[in-house]
Amino acid sequence: MALKKELLEILVCPKCRGELEYRDNVLICHNCRLVYPVIDDIPVLLIDRAIPLEEWEREK
Repeated sequence: MALKKELLEILVCPKCRGELEYRDNVLICHNCRLVYPVIDDIPVLLIDRAIPLEEWEREK
């Protein structure tokens, strides 16, 4: 099940307050270049749980 559109419209990056892109069951902040996991349809927007975008792309 995907995240609801209404939720995606209000979520922002906890580090920079920038927009997040929902893709492949993660939320991506292109400003900070961080990827936040979505576990059981629950976004985990903790900076210490985010991984660098480059690392996530290598693991894909």
